[in-house]
Amino acid sequence: MTGRPARRPRKPHTARVVRTERLTPYMQRLVLGGEELTAFTAGTWTDRYVKLLIPAEGVRYPEPFDLERIRAEFPREQWPVTRTYTVRAWDAELRELTLDFVIHGDEGVAGPWAVRAQPGDVVRFMGPGGGYAPDPGADWHLLAGDESALPAIAAALEALPEGAEVRAFLEVAGPEEEQSIDSDAEVVWLHRGDRPVGEALVEAVRALEFPPGRVHAFVHGEAGFVKELRRLLRIEREIPREDLSVSGYWRRGHNEDGWQVAKREWTAEVEAEQEAATA
Repeated sequence: MTGRPARRPRKPHTARVVRTERLTPYMQRLVLGGEELTAFTAGTWTDRYVKLLIPAEGVRYPEPFDLERIRAEFPREQWPVTRTYTVRAWDAELRELTLDFVIHGDEGVAGPWAVRAQPGDVVRFMGPGGGYAPDPGADWHLLAGDESALPAIAAALEALPEGAEVRAFLEVAGPEEEQSIDSDAEVVWLHRGDRPVGEALVEAVRALEFPPGRVHAFVHGEAGFVKELRRLLRIEREIPREDLSVSGYWRRGHNEDGWQVAKREWTAEVEAEQEAATA
């Protein structure tokens, strides 16, 4: 009996930093480009994402870059660290990919790496992936999230046609974290201050007077408030599951590695709890 041929691991995309920009005190932008992106396409999702392969500090990897070889020959602490980031924009004509990073000083891996990045630096990543774009058949759109969801929500707003019925809520640390978005839709900026992440978002969505008709909703960010808003939309508002894009991008007290391990179980628990409530 002949087995299936071994599946070759996907080859990472390679790009170079074209320019960097500090958008706000807590948001850093990298624009990636280069000839290596000639064959890259970002797809049509507005929540499209890539998985960056961030090199261990001070470690040089052999060329051509081979992730399987690195994992076989290098100690684990020297492997590239994978971090997932939403594509803020993709310019197919210029072949430029824009990624925005939330910065918390020296905390974490991706934020400090993005701050240190310089034009010409090589960046490798997998992807893209994605699963949401505003449904043109919906009567109105609900978008709600914290800083981690800001790039996806901004991309969704910019993809919507002029005059679309939208209710958009973005929670950020303070007024200095607001950004310009190329859309005629009104964005309600919620300033967190010292409150827990997402508390203001839950209050705002709960107080919202829902317009008539079918809503297509996108709610992403910290897992705690996402769970609350999912319960509100799915159970109290009885919005069908297929009209909801709801997911925790991160969770307080977890780095991405820990959250990805726990996320599948968290998702199953949330779905089971809410399906039981609607039975």
